[in-house]
Amino acid sequence: MDGWLAFIVSPRSAPAGTHVSGSVVGRDAIGGGIGTGGPSSTVATGGFPAGGARYHGPRATTSTGRDGAMKVTIVGSGFVGQTTAMRLVERGTGEIVLTDIVEGLPQGIALDLKESAPVEGFAPTIVGTNDYAEVAGSDVVAITAGFPRQPGMSRMDLLSKNAGIVREVVERIAPDSPDAILIVVTNPLDEMTFLAADVSGFPKERVMGMAGVLDSARLRYFISEELDVTPSSVEAMTLGSHGESMVALPRHATVDGTPLPELVDETTIERLFQRTRDGGAEIVALLKKGSAYYAPSASIAQMVGAIANDTHEVLPVSAWTSGQFGISDVYVGVPARLGRKGVEEIVELDLNADELAALRKAAEGIRAKCADLAKI
Repeated sequence: MDGWLAFIVSPRSAPAGTHVSGSVVGRDAIGGGIGTGGPSSTVATGGFPAGGARYHGPRATTSTGRDGAMKVTIVGSGFVGQTTAMRLVERGTGEIVLTDIVEGLPQGIALDLKESAPVEGFAPTIVGTNDYAEVAGSDVVAITAGFPRQPGMSRMDLLSKNAGIVREVVERIAPDSPDAILIVVTNPLDEMTFLAADVSGFPKERVMGMAGVLDSARLRYFISEELDVTPSSVEAMTLGSHGESMVALPRHATVDGTPLPELVDETTIERLFQRTRDGGAEIVALLKKGSAYYAPSASIAQMVGAIANDTHEVLPVSAWTSGQFGISDVYVGVPARLGRKGVEEIVELDLNADELAALRKAAEGIRAKCADLAKI
């Protein structure tokens, strides 16, 4: 069984030889996909912020960090953890630590990755361990710990199961990494992000959820498939909630600079957006067992790279709102500029009345579901 996951990125500040242990075991808790594209310092598609930069979706960059080599700890050795470890070590991120409660599992994966180093040409700076102490002093923690979504199961069905897991992971990580930035990947995404912020007590700008990056890339791929163009020629972004309440922005989607509504009819647009909303479920249904991991690991690497390299890229993430778009005191998917401080600012796009209403509706839906956490 694959291990529950949490990803921790830190500079080389933890004591040498320390370890990370786990007390829970399970499987990857995410089901989604992500594409790659060019990095940018701002988002600009359709009515996106001016400045000439264009958002193509995520492309992971080498996370060397401002203070030298990074130390990345991956808690949980499921498919998402394994693939993320591979991406980060191959990109020379720094020291990679892979941990899991299952004895021998992270050690075996780490050894396998090391043995690929002569072929791939990267420094084999990865170790496997079963001890939690290794996370001390982490700068970034990306949490995917939890149960995976099964065929026919909605994200909301996962709420009660995964709340306890996320709570335990954060309680174990936060005390020894008080300055960490948390990236939550566990579903239901927005609710788990709220829970992680509440349990950690961290400033809200240092807790965010990975969803919009995932959904936006899915949409870009589906558009490229529909029009038989390269994904890099497509620019698109989704906001709101991860799943049924995802907010579509057809006005902001372009193909080689041409607005999507000029290329396809409304029926096609809605079909593409609906497939994006159901993207994770489609993968789960096809696999029959488990969920996506190549795509989510690329998404995690993109967000880690933006923070570690202080790129100030604008990416769609679940972030805490404080009046932006007329929304306050709730986590919801919005365009956010990421850097070493976490969410540096929320970038307010030019939304029309319908788009704004949909985003606000999604936020209120998330707020109501977060209230249910108190009953668990």
